Amino acid sequence: MFCIGIGVGTHSAQGHWLDVAYPQSVLNPDAKLIDEINSIVDLQADAGAVTLDSDTLSQLANAVSDEAQQSLLNDLVTSQSPCVLTWLRKDSAITSTPEAYLKLHLLSSGQSLPNSLNLDGIFAALPNVAWTSEGPIAIEALDQALLKARVAGRHLDVTSIDKFPKLTNYLAPHGVRIADSARVRLGAYLGPGTTVMHEGFVNFNAGAEGPNMVEGRISQGVFVRKGSDLGGSASTAGTLSGGGNEVITIGEDCLISANAGTGISLGHRCTIEAGLYITPGTRVTVMDTEGTPVKTVKARLLNGQDDLLFIRHSQTGEVQCRTNQNAIKLNDMLHTHN
Repeated sequence: MFCIGIGVGTHSAQGHWLDVAYPQSVLNPDAKLIDEINSIVDLQADAGAVTLDSDTLSQLANAVSDEAQQSLLNDLVTSQSPCVLTWLRKDSAITSTPEAYLKLHLLSSGQSLPNSLNLDGIFAALPNVAWTSEGPIAIEALDQALLKARVAGRHLDVTSIDKFPKLTNYLAPHGVRIADSARVRLGAYLGPGTTVMHEGFVNFNAGAEGPNMVEGRISQGVFVRKGSDLGGSASTAGTLSGGGNEVITIGEDCLISANAGTGISLGHRCTIEAGLYITPGTRVTVMDTEGTPVKTVKARLLNGQDDLLFIRHSQTGEVQCRTNQNAIKLNDMLHTHN
């Protein structure tokens, strides 16, 4: 792996990075671009984040032949905000704020899939920041900033205090709809054709392949394959909130109905009925196509299986797993009486 980004961000009063935007981050750049940048800034270290002044920005703009990078550098020459060149030769643990933002941009720009990057150290590298209508503000400076705004007759809107900003303040994913931008964090992956409705939520290092309809929650680490639908208030267990280290994936053409959820992976063409949450320990009665019980297993044994329909018996409350009648191919497990 080799990734590089030229960014512009925000410093605290103490000179610490609060955030960095990388409009043209590049994963696995060609050797020519690396050599051109290396002629101005030494890239031999495994990782680095070098602050760029206007002279260095001008030199880089003259050195690179890539039109997108050259245009960005020319725009940054007159920047009033601090600029940085960040690179990673290895996919190692994150050690700085610029590195963290570079990896988040690789995810949200669609260059890297969720769970494909080493994000160890990201929480330590990202400072808690007040995200406001006037940009990121260090927590310790927020009270004074609020007072100054009031004295000047301005309203400073604090939208959140968090380590992660919303995606749309940094990138505009192509071919997607986001009804409430505050519910999609930077580091989320949204493939073309994805719609995130008002109650939908997509965390960092998670996402949807596209096209997908997201009216529920895609937690950290969860990836939803194309054609699948998360109904209103549906939930997926992530690795940050009780899901342990198990990475959840949702296959193609699945439906997790309203108020339902899953703590196991689903294969292709699976459905969970409304209001039913499947955890790894949920006891599930497996039924054949005639509605006859075959066996009772814990749901973790059905992890990643295709063509499953999970329902709850309306009288007994028993959780049952049947063949999804909308499936093209039947699941052999549902027809093996042993």
